[in-house]
Amino acid sequence: MTKYVAAIDQGTTSTRFIVFDHGGNVIAVDQKEHQQIYPKPGWVEHDALEIWARTQEVINWALKVRGLQSADIVAIGITNQRETTVVWDKNTGKPIYNAIVWQDTRTDVTINQLTKQGGQDLFRSKTGLPLATYFSGPKIKWILDNVPDARAKAENGELLFGNIDTWIIWNLIGREAHITDVTNASRTMLMDLSTLDWDAEILSALDIPRAMLPRIKSSSEIYGHVGAKSSHPSLGRKTLPLQGIPVAGDLGDQHSALFGQTCFNAGEAKNTYGTGCFMLMNTGENPVSSKAGLLTTLGYKIGGQKAVYALEGSIAITGALIQWLRDNLGLIQSSAEVEALAESVKDNGGIYFVPAFSGLYAPYWKSDARGAIVGLTRYVNKGHIARAALEATAYQTREVLDAMESDSGVKLTSLKVDGGMVFNELLMQFQSDILNVPVVRPKVAETTALGAAYAAGLAVGFWKDFDELKTNWGRDKEWQPAMDANMRKKLYSGWKKAVTRTFDWVE
Repeated sequence: MTKYVAAIDQGTTSTRFIVFDHGGNVIAVDQKEHQQIYPKPGWVEHDALEIWARTQEVINWALKVRGLQSADIVAIGITNQRETTVVWDKNTGKPIYNAIVWQDTRTDVTINQLTKQGGQDLFRSKTGLPLATYFSGPKIKWILDNVPDARAKAENGELLFGNIDTWIIWNLIGREAHITDVTNASRTMLMDLSTLDWDAEILSALDIPRAMLPRIKSSSEIYGHVGAKSSHPSLGRKTLPLQGIPVAGDLGDQHSALFGQTCFNAGEAKNTYGTGCFMLMNTGENPVSSKAGLLTTLGYKIGGQKAVYALEGSIAITGALIQWLRDNLGLIQSSAEVEALAESVKDNGGIYFVPAFSGLYAPYWKSDARGAIVGLTRYVNKGHIARAALEATAYQTREVLDAMESDSGVKLTSLKVDGGMVFNELLMQFQSDILNVPVVRPKVAETTALGAAYAAGLAVGFWKDFDELKTNWGRDKEWQPAMDANMRKKLYSGWKKAVTRTFDWVE
């Protein structure tokens, strides 16, 4: 009987369940979106119960369409939107507040207070992260400080925290599985990169009880097996699919994409184009401190092997900008239409679109920045706006790549890419042009889910080692730079000028 490995890919806008064969090929997939909740400007929330419901739905549907049974699946891996924060009652299983999404900026007051105490790098020597609204720790503090009775319940041991991976695993396996992996833990701003454990000093500074935090595990080991029922049967959830199957892989989405792209050697890098854009470079078994505005983070940790670290450049808004053109402005009916609209003009018409909707992440880390379209004249039409929106992704990626080369001393010779936007030919060609390096898309573009599947498969022996995984990677398409050097310099100079116009907007 043919066996498969599956992955739950819980992202910012949707949840997917994907089944892979031994060659890393997609056998079955289903995907469902969930609601984006915007209670106030700068606030972004999700309904964690809706996400759990969508997770069960996509598992059931993908298996049904393909005619697969639980016995066909040997292991499940989890990958997830990082930093999105859920706090729930461990007795009822009900969240005490909506999940606060990674893009949310409501913790800026806490960040400003901490910055005044010790500067933006107050915790960077331990966590590899600057002080920013991006990370989970300040979000936990906000919930404890603002939800009635939350702090008292947390101190009494009644509440649990998790990023979305922890929430999904707890519901899949049962109450004994309150865990996370090193990659997700490294995004909370609460974990020491050297000890791979929660840091008492930072927990004290943010007034977060350690008892509500999950146990930190490796990215590839058997955490437990799918239970018969949800961890909160009072909510009326159906019997869980895939009962008894080991849950054996857990990586934050960008780390999972690094792993799925088989970037196993120091100096290898990938860029994922999704809601945001995230470039990671493997730096080996020692963390590299950034002097150019990047994050030092975990790459992955396989079982009892040493942890592998990475440098990361995080961009908040890329694919989300195309969704904004669709949902807020109505310029397009579907995200796929943006390419044709952008191609209706020969250039950007002299405009730049800086999508600092949630402030600016790498390499600036300015939470007080806000979005801007600059260079507008009456000549500009919706085609120019669409083109500038796509180009914004490429320019932001160039800024991150420049910082990565500065920190690592490694000049990239090509960039591996993945994510939904890599099928936009106009964007990928412009990306290659503005970077002046080849851009390479793999045969299996679902590398985020594939990385989680690889981690789970390694844990149960479905794949024996990294060499076997590397044989699965193959080139699908490559874009070569074709832009004149002077034009590249002129366009990028205009972008750098435009970015400065967004600084210090919020008083």
